[in-house]
Formats: sequence, structure tokens, C-alpha cells
Amino acid sequence: MKISDSSLDTAIARYLTVRRALGREYSNEARVLTSLSKFVRDRYLDDLQKTDFDAWCDSFANLNANTRRSRLGIIRKFCLYRRRTEPDCFVPDINRFPRLVPYRLAVIVGPNDIAKLLAATGQIKRSAKSPLKPEVMRLAVVLLYTTGMRIGELVRLTLADSDAEAGVLHVRESKFHKNRVLPLSVDAQRELNDYLKKRLALPFSNGPDSPLLCHRTDVFRGYCAGGLATEISKAFRVANVRSSDGRVPHVHDLRDSFAQEALLRWYRQGVDVQSRLPKLAMYMGHVSIATTAYYLKWNPARAEVASQHFESHFGNLIDGDAL
Repeated sequence: MKISDSSLDTAIARYLTVRRALGREYSNEARVLTSLSKFVRDRYLDDLQKTDFDAWCDSFANLNANTRRSRLGIIRKFCLYRRRTEPDCFVPDINRFPRLVPYRLAVIVGPNDIAKLLAATGQIKRSAKSPLKPEVMRLAVVLLYTTGMRIGELVRLTLADSDAEAGVLHVRESKFHKNRVLPLSVDAQRELNDYLKKRLALPFSNGPDSPLLCHRTDVFRGYCAGGLATEISKAFRVANVRSSDGRVPHVHDLRDSFAQEALLRWYRQGVDVQSRLPKLAMYMGHVSIATTAYYLKWNPARAEVASQHFESHFGNLIDGDAL
């Protein structure tokens, strides 16, 4: 069986329509499927067969095993869907997919690390095309660390989303199609207000839909998530912020650090931590605390304060002589 240049695209479009009807955006799936479709068209292949599929897989063999397995899983689900109407179509063998490997542990950064990181952003050189670069990087670090927001949510913030007077950020259409309002700390509110004064004083677009974080006065544009992450990674290195085993934090580790710091703060305040977890999940834009738990992996600092918290409440119930 052979397919025309457009039949694979038609099948992909039909598949995405069905999946999106379930309420999911499927943007990542669309990118992966489009990549496969382009690979087929560019090489004037007939139908998608094992050798063609393997060649496509080789094009991103340098990626992490988990990333590759995720992409192959997307193609397999599509092919299984397609097989309902095209019984002879190729379906990848899941047993040949890369094995899952443990994800790297996040590098938890504390207040002292953030102080060094902010000092490093002050050393960033500004240019005629990026006159606010140091201020942009400083605000990005402050907001990522104090709100735990995703970097994609940060770069999508507009001037209308940033209410410095009320001290809130409006996060719209986040990962799970949820809008939420993030109240800012006093320090973060002051940082946002200071940035906006400089941002609005320059000849950038100041319309309500204009990006909060922007660069270039000749061709106005906002930052992309990848570009911003790269600059923050450079600042981590300049600040010499590393884990005990020498690893440099990733930008997403600021989100982990936010969650860990929230728990540490609650334990030290002596409040009921379990009752606060749903609030933390809501603030971070999670559907449930099950997702939030991913960011709350064990670490020595939290184990120590949790132990102290337990002892202060129940230490009198345990008789040392009975042990």
C-alpha cells in the first residue's frame, strides 16, 4: 500500500481533531507528528515502514532516552489509531523503544544562591538592541523563584497581565488550560514595579498585549523560553551556583526550589503542612497534589525541619526508655 503526499497529513489532522475533542491541546504531539510527516515528504518515501521510521529516529538520537521514548510513543499511538481504518499500516514495536532512565535530581537553590545569582545578572552587559537585558534577567529570576511559575508562562506575560499596583500576575492558558492569579511577595512586587518604570520609559511597544519581558528596539519582540533559559544558565555559571556534587542548576530547578522552600517555610512556622498542599498545587498550576509531589522529593534540609516539627508535636508521646 502506498500513500500520497497528503494522506499522512490527513490522517494526522484527523487524529489530532479527535484527541483535541477530549479537551487537550496536543501541541507537543502535533509538533512530533508534523516532524515525521515532513521527513516522509522530504524523502519522497512511499508508506511509513520500519526502515523509514528508524531513519527518522536516528535524526534525534542525541536526545535523552526519555525524550526519545516519549516521541516514539506519540507516533505509536497515532499509528494504532490509523490502523483502525488502514489495517496494513506500520506500527512501531514498543519493545524496541529506548528504556526509561531516571530523571536528574533538581538542584535546590536557596536564598544565598539567589542573592549571588541576582548579583550576576547585574554584571550582564546591556546593548543598544537589548537596553534592558540586566533588568529582564533580574526580574525573570525573581519571578521564577518567588512564584514557581513555568518559564513558558513567564515569557507569555503581557503588560496587561502584570499588575504591580495590586501585586499580582495573571497567568492565562497555562499548561492545563487553566488561568490563575499569582499574588506576589512584597519584594517581588517592588522588583516588578521597578522594572515596569524602566520598561515603560523606553521606546518599546506599550500596548496591553505587549510582552512584559522584551528586547530589541529596532524589531520589537519578546523573549522565547529557550533564549531566556540560556541566559539564566549563563548567570548561574557566572555566579558559581552549584550543587554539592558540582552540578549547575537548570532554570526549571527554580520551580522545584520554590516548592521546597514553601514546605520549609511552613514547617518552620509550625503549621499543618498537609492542609497547605492543595494551595501549593493550585498556586503552581497543577491539577492535583499528585503532580505537585514530583517537586517535593526528599532532601536533607526538609527532613531535618520535618523531624523537628514532628518532635515538637509528638515528642512527649515517646518514652526514650521504651526504645
